[in-house]
This record gives sequence, structure tokens and C-alpha cells, in this order.
Amino acid sequence: MQVGMTMPVMEPDLDASVLRRWATMIDEGPFSSLCWGERVAFGNPEAVTLLGALAAWTQRVPLITTVVVPQLHDPVLLAKSLATGDMLSGGRLTVGVGVGGREEDYRAVAADPSTQTIRGLAERVAIMKKVWAGEKITDSVVEVGPRPVHDGGPRLLVGTIGPKTLRSAAGWADGLAGITLDLDTAKQNELFEVGRDAWQQAGKPPPHLATSFWFALGDAEAARAQIHRHLRHYMNWIPVEFVDAMAPSTGWAGTEDQLAETLARFAEIGTSEIHLIPTSSDVGQLRAAADVVADLALDTAS
Repeated sequence: MQVGMTMPVMEPDLDASVLRRWATMIDEGPFSSLCWGERVAFGNPEAVTLLGALAAWTQRVPLITTVVVPQLHDPVLLAKSLATGDMLSGGRLTVGVGVGGREEDYRAVAADPSTQTIRGLAERVAIMKKVWAGEKITDSVVEVGPRPVHDGGPRLLVGTIGPKTLRSAAGWADGLAGITLDLDTAKQNELFEVGRDAWQQAGKPPPHLATSFWFALGDAEAARAQIHRHLRHYMNWIPVEFVDAMAPSTGWAGTEDQLAETLARFAEIGTSEIHLIPTSSDVGQLRAAADVVADLALDTAS
């Protein structure tokens, strides 16, 4: 099982130096991917603009959007932007897409909230794939470029926690970019089985089965408080009393050894990749997680 790291883009008071430091440290290893997500009505960096910087700041690590929401963009321009990022990164881009969980993001860019569906997502993905394949979508004599590094475009992952959405994405996606709130591996494996079956029914190779969770390393009480602060900041569309009620059981908090044990449990159910989501921009959290992942890699190799 691979382990990737998410950029702390949803943390407050970020600047370019913090983001660059995280990116370069993730690139140095041992992480399998560098991930970041999208929101509009929030203080995070714009996702596609950040892609350009990440392509320049890193040399090795695969880049994964977890996720961008095509309905918030013109699909042709989004395809062009992502293909540009793919070119600048030397073909290291994987595109995770989803419908997004916040209607206010749609309203902020005057997007139609009625398209916040898997059908609306699939329609825009189809347009993006046409662009990446070099098909003409206008009467212009010139195709919309640049071409992605790999034929057909970047690998596509669907961001969802729902079996219905996962099944419907089997025709166009290469796998799953999920999230688990309570780290229930049995429930996660049920979703993975849906994916395995749907991809087999579609006559495709087995899907990439990734999931993610919020983490905080350290003393149990302090780490849990860190996650609670993060959730209050990030989940600002949910009444605070609901966030407070879910905070004790959402995400993961504990020591390095406990994180290694948790990752091992996900490996046992056939998880392809875990995307860790930080709840602080403190690089100490990044270093500690890197040590855990490096030790796991050494154990696997031996």
C-alpha cells in the first residue's frame, strides 16, 4: 500500500513559503503522492493555479487533485489548464474529480446547483476527455491544447463515499479517491468491493482504491484538540454544534506507532493508497508522518 500526503491548503494564514516548504518536503519522500483539494467560498489557494506552482516546486512526486469539481469550471478551459499542469510536471498529474459537498461553492461562481450530480460530473468529464484526446470541439482548425503527456489524458479518480456514484463512474474513471471519517475498515472494504465488482463488470483492470483521513500526531488529548480545531475551521458550512458532536470520532489522532498500526489495517483490506490529510500546517507533523511511512517501507522491503 502506498501513502500520500495532502497539502495543508485548508489551514488559515498560509503563504507561499509555507506551501513551498511542504511541497518540497513531500517531494523528498517517502510519500507516494502530493494531494490537494478545491473549495471556492473559502480562504484556500485556487486549485488549478496551485497546480502550476506544485509542478515547478517538485520533481519526483505524483500530483493528485483530491478533488476538483468540474461543474465549477468551464470544462474546456479546465481540461486545458489541467493538461498544462500535466505537461509542466512531466506527466505526474492524476485528476481526482467529484461533485463537491458545498452548494455555496456553486453559487459563488454562478454555477447551476442542479448540476451537482454524478450525471453533471460525467458530462463534463466526457468533454475534458475529448479535449485531451485532441478531438475538435469547435469549428476551429486548431485543437485545444496542449496535449497531456500520456495518451488519453491524466489518470482519473472519482471522489465519493457512495456506492451508487462509484458504480456509475466505472465507465470513465480509473479508480477511487475516497475519504473515511471514522476509519471503519470493514465499511471501507464494502465500498472497495463495489469498486472491484463495477470495474470487472465494465471489463476494465482493477481500480486504484484510495481513501483518506484527517490526522494529528502527538499526545492523544492535544492531537484530538488539533483535529477539533481544524474541523471547526474547515466545516464552516455545518452548524458548530454538529461539528462538535462529530469531532471526537472523526479523523485519526495518536502516536507514530499507532499511526503505523492504522495504516497496516488499511493495507490488510487491499487499499491501494492512503492520502493523509493534515490538520495543521506545522511541518513537524509532516516530518513525523514521513518517519512512519519510511519505517513502513523498510519493513515491507525486509
